[in-house]
Amino acid sequence: MAIRLIAGLGNPGARYARTRHNIGAAWLESLARRFGIPLAEDRKSKGALGRGDMLGRDVRLLLPTTYVNLSGDAVSAVTRFHKIAPAEMLIAYDEVAFPVGRCRLKDGGGHNGHNGLKSVIAALGNDRSFARLRIGIGHPGNADEMVAYLTRAAMPPADREAATQAAWLSDEVLDLVLEGDLQQAMNLFHAPDRTE
Repeated sequence: MAIRLIAGLGNPGARYARTRHNIGAAWLESLARRFGIPLAEDRKSKGALGRGDMLGRDVRLLLPTTYVNLSGDAVSAVTRFHKIAPAEMLIAYDEVAFPVGRCRLKDGGGHNGHNGLKSVIAALGNDRSFARLRIGIGHPGNADEMVAYLTRAAMPPADREAATQAAWLSDEVLDLVLEGDLQQAMNLFHAPDRTE
């Protein structure tokens, strides 16, 4: 199915803006700038919403203004109101299972312990069919340090730059994603000699 909604997960407020947990939100803001789509707070949607043309397609962008672990509140509000099926959505988020600089597209699946995805899946009635952009942020090495690693310290600038570059979707890849051809998009995006 063609993608009609793209969301980027993160915590609200300046305190969290440069943390690892907000890399999905930062990616979405960058995508909005790239296509000149303004994001405006919409209280009913519990997020900042934008709508515009991306490579000839009408796409909505969502930046939830809830905390990450309540992301499903915003996502479900938008999908219900605009009648968007879970399979018509891409969600970008931080992935501790990948080192910084590694990024993967994924079609459906579980939550892998990510509280934001848990919330989204639950709010969508356990529908897991949405596409994901998993942006590698590395692991602290000790599960007890996870909360501090994700939300209390700014992501080092070099790591942020590496993650941002890895998550860049070329027009060719993005076109395939928006078309709903996730397999072809993954083949291209995950190619070992990819140079964008």
